Amino acid sequence: FVAEVLRSYQFQRVDYVYEPGQYAVRGSLIDVFSFSSEYPYRIDFFGDEVESIRTFEIESQLSQQRISQVVIVPDLGLNSTSDNTSFLSFIAPDTILAMRDFLWLRERIQSAHDESLTAEAVIAQETEGSEKVNLEGMLIDGSEFSMEALAFRRIEFGSHPTGTPDATIAFETSPQPLFHKNFELVSQSFSDYLEKGYHIYIGSNSSKQTDRLHDIFEDRGDHIHFIPVDKTLHSGFVDHSLKMCIFTDHQIFDRFHKYNLRSEKARSGKVALTVKELQEFRPGDYVVHTDHGVGRFDGLIRIPNGNTTQEVIKLVYQNNDVVFVSIHSLHKISKFKGKEGEEPRLNKLGSGAWERLKDKTKTKIKDIARDLIKLYSQRRKEKGFSFTRYSYLQTELEASFIYEDTPDQGKATTEVKSDMERDVPMDRLICGDVGFGKTEIAVRAAFKAVADDKQVAVLVPTTILAYQHYQTFSERLKDFPCKVEYLSRARSHKKAQEVIKELKDGQVNILIGTQRMLGKDVHFKDLGLLVIDEEQKFGVAVKEKLRQVKVNVDTLAMTATPIPRTLQFSLMGARDLSVISTPPPNRYPIQTEVHTFSQDIIVDAINFEMSRNGQVFFVNNRISNLPELRDMILKRIPDCRIAIGHGQMPPAELENVVMDFINYDYDVLLSTTIVENGVDISNVNTIIINSAQNFGLSDLHQMRGRVGRNNKKAFCYLLAPPLHLLTPEARRRLQAIENFSDLGSGIHIAMQDLDIRGAGNLLGSDQSGFIADLGYETYQKILNEAVHELRTDEFSDLYDESLENEDSGNREQYVDECQVESDLEMMLPESYVTGSSERMLLYRELDSITEDRDVAAFKARLIDRFGPIPSETEELLRIVPLRRMAARLGIGKVFLKAGQMFMFFLSKEGSSYYQSKSFGKFINYMMKHTRRSNLRDKAGVKSMVIKNVPNVEEAVNVLKEISIMED
Repeated sequence: FVAEVLRSYQFQRVDYVYEPGQYAVRGSLIDVFSFSSEYPYRIDFFGDEVESIRTFEIESQLSQQRISQVVIVPDLGLNSTSDNTSFLSFIAPDTILAMRDFLWLRERIQSAHDESLTAEAVIAQETEGSEKVNLEGMLIDGSEFSMEALAFRRIEFGSHPTGTPDATIAFETSPQPLFHKNFELVSQSFSDYLEKGYHIYIGSNSSKQTDRLHDIFEDRGDHIHFIPVDKTLHSGFVDHSLKMCIFTDHQIFDRFHKYNLRSEKARSGKVALTVKELQEFRPGDYVVHTDHGVGRFDGLIRIPNGNTTQEVIKLVYQNNDVVFVSIHSLHKISKFKGKEGEEPRLNKLGSGAWERLKDKTKTKIKDIARDLIKLYSQRRKEKGFSFTRYSYLQTELEASFIYEDTPDQGKATTEVKSDMERDVPMDRLICGDVGFGKTEIAVRAAFKAVADDKQVAVLVPTTILAYQHYQTFSERLKDFPCKVEYLSRARSHKKAQEVIKELKDGQVNILIGTQRMLGKDVHFKDLGLLVIDEEQKFGVAVKEKLRQVKVNVDTLAMTATPIPRTLQFSLMGARDLSVISTPPPNRYPIQTEVHTFSQDIIVDAINFEMSRNGQVFFVNNRISNLPELRDMILKRIPDCRIAIGHGQMPPAELENVVMDFINYDYDVLLSTTIVENGVDISNVNTIIINSAQNFGLSDLHQMRGRVGRNNKKAFCYLLAPPLHLLTPEARRRLQAIENFSDLGSGIHIAMQDLDIRGAGNLLGSDQSGFIADLGYETYQKILNEAVHELRTDEFSDLYDESLENEDSGNREQYVDECQVESDLEMMLPESYVTGSSERMLLYRELDSITEDRDVAAFKARLIDRFGPIPSETEELLRIVPLRRMAARLGIGKVFLKAGQMFMFFLSKEGSSYYQSKSFGKFINYMMKHTRRSNLRDKAGVKSMVIKNVPNVEEAVNVLKEISIMED
C-alpha cells in the first residue's frame, strides 16, 4: 500500500535510494527519500504494522537514528496544475519576519523574477525539458512581496528602518578589529581590552588554531588570557555592555571562512553513486584473474551443483573459453584498470603466456626496487646535520598560513620536521594534487633550515615553475629575515652573476632555480636542504648530478602526480613518503554549471572575469578549431587579449605563452588540456571546458581544480550537448561534478587513470607498459611480492628488526590462503539482495574479510540494510572463520561435498610441515576419532577425510577441535 501511494506521488522506484524522490522495497523494508529531509528514511514493517523508522546515511546505506514519525513530502514542482501560492500567504499570520534590509530584499526578488523570464532562461529551460515553459505565476515580483510582507510584524537589523518602528533596541557592539596577522597589534589590542575588564573568547573550529595562538603569545612573553571556544562565527564582535570580546581565529589569521550547508548532505548521493558505479562489475567489463589473466566478466550466474544451486562468476577468455570462479575466490579477481580508452587483449587459457608475463614483470620490478633500497641503505649510514627543534618565528610562520592545515598537511609537516631534526640525511617524497599545499610544507622546511643559518636550494623543471615558486616563497617569507632569489634562463646574465656572487657569500638564503642551478659556476656557502619539485621530469644527467649533491644533504622531493595509496605501502622501506590527499578546507567552492554551447554564456563569463581583473582558462580538446574560437571571442569582445597554447607548439614558445599569461599580458588562455600540470595561477578564477562530455571524471576534476586558488569566487562552465542526447554515464558524470563543487577525497577512489600515471612516474615510465598488460591491481600484487622477497632475502640484514616484528606471529604459517569448494547452498539470494552488481560488491567485501569481528560487523550491516538473514547467507558467513583456521593449520584446500569434508595438505614431501605442531594436531585428532576420519595419500597429495559434515557450521567445529588438540 505504501509503495502504491509513493508511486502515485511520482516517487521513482529504484534498487537503492541515493537521491530525493526515490524509494526502494526490500522484503519488509521500505527506504524513501523525502524532498524535505536531510537524510532518507528506512521504514521496517511487521505485517501491516510499522516496527521501526530510522534515518540512514546515503554513502554507507547504514541506519543512523530511530525516530517515531515522519512526514514525506513529494516534489511540489511536478505537474502542479493548481494555482501557486506565495510563500508569505502560506505561513501563519502571527509569524515574525526578521531581515537585514527590506528594500534590498525587495529589489533582489524583483530582479530574480525578471531574470527568470529572459529569452535565454526560457530557451535553456525548454532545451532541458523539451516542452513549452510558462514561468508566469511561478515567482512573485517585488511589489507583491512588499504588499504581503507589510502585513507581518518585522524585526529589521541595521540603522535604516522602513517606516517608523514601534520600538528600537540599540546594541552597544562594534565589529572585530582588523589585525592582518600583525601580532604586535593583536597583543596590544588584547591587553587593552583585558585592562578595561573585558573577557576575551576566541572561537575556532579547530583546537589546533587556538593552541597555536596560545603558543605565539607564550613565545612572545605576553601574558594574555583568553577562553577558547570550540565553534566559530562568520565574523567576530565586541559587546560593550556585557564587556565581552567574541573574536574568531580566521579573522586574526586572515583566513577565509566557509559556511557548511545542511543541504549538501542530501546532494552527496550523486557522487556516492558515481563512485560506486566505478567500482561495480558489469557484464562486458574486463577483469584480471591472478591465475588466468585478462578475461571478460559475463555476470553472476547460478549453476546446479548436486542437489543445490550455487552462484558463480562467469569469465570469458580468448576463443570463448569459459572459467567459472567460486564466490569464495573473488579476491583473485580485480577490475582491469589499464589506460583509459585502450582495450586489453584477452588471454588464452593454458598457454603459459600469463605466467611468463608475471615473472618478467617481477624481475624488472626487483631491479628498480633493488636500486631504491641500496640508495636508502647508503643514506642511512651517512651523517647529516641535525636541525634545532623549535623556534618562535617558525610557529608564527605556520600560524600565518592563509588556509587551515588539513590533517594530511599537519602530518607531513611533522614528518619533515622530525626528519630534519635527526642526524641521518632526510630523503622524503611528498605527493599531492596541485593546490593541496605541498609548497607550504617546502616553505616551512626551508625556513627551518634558514633559521639554523643553512642555505636552501629549490630545484624545479621549468622556468615557469621557478618564477611561480619565487613568488610564493617571497610572499610567505616577506615578514621574516630571509632573502629569496631565483635563477633560470629568464634572468639576464648580469642579474644571474649577481645572484651567484651573493649565494657564494651567504647573503642569499633560499635559491630557486631550474637545472641552471647545477652549473659549475654556482657554489653554495653552506647548503643544508635541497627541495626538488616534480622530480620525475628531470633527465638522467641531472639526476646523476643531484645524486652527488644529495648524499649528506637533507632532501625533500615533491610531485603533483598523485601516487596511489596502495603503492605507498608497497614501497615502505625504500623511500619515505608523505601523501596529501585532502584538499584544503575553507576554499571557496567552485560554482560549476553545465550548459549547451552558447556564445552568450562564453562572452558573459569572460566579460565578468575581465571586469574584476581576473583571467580565464578555455579548454577545447581539438587543436584545429582553437583559432576559430579565438575569432569568435574577439568578434564579441574586441579588447580581450587571447593566447593560444597546445602540446604541438615548440616547448620554448609554449613556455613563453604561459609565462606571459602568468604576468597578466593576456586575459584568456585557449588551450587543449591545461598546459602544465604544476602551474598554479591564482588570478585565474574561471574555466570553460568545451565538449565536457568527452572528458573522464578525473580529468574534469583536475581541470576544475586549476581555478579557485585564492579567496575570490571561482566558476567552472561545462559545455556539452543537451543532456537528453548524452549517454547515461556521461550525463551522470557531468551531474556529479556539477553537484559537487568541492569534491574532497571521496572522488579519488575513482581516479584509476591517475593511479596508473602515478605508478609509471614513481617506478619509471617503462613500467606503464607492464601495468597496461597486467592491470593495476595485479601489478601491485606482484610489486608487493617482489619487495617482500627482496626484504627477506637480499636485504634481510637491513630490515632485520621490522621483519622479526612482522613474522613473530606467523612463524608457523605454511600456506598463504585456503581455497574452499562445496556443494552446499551458500549465497545471497536474489530475493534478499536485489541487483547482481550489489551482490557482487557484497561478495567481494566478504571475500576480503579475515577476522571474526569484521564478519560480525558485516552481518550487522546486512541486517540493517536488508532485514533478517536467510539460512544460506548464514552458511556463507561461516566460510570466513573456516578459511582462516584451515590456513593456519596448513591446509591449502577444503572441499565440503556429499556430507564429508576433504582437507588437502599442499606442502611437498619432505617439508618441515610434516614435523610441525600443526600436522601433529591432525594425527592426534585421527587417533581420537578413528571411525570418523581417515588420512590418504594419492599420487603424492596428502589429504584427510572427515565424515558426517553436513554443513559449514559442523566443519568449523571440527577445525576448532583440531586447533586445540595437544601434541
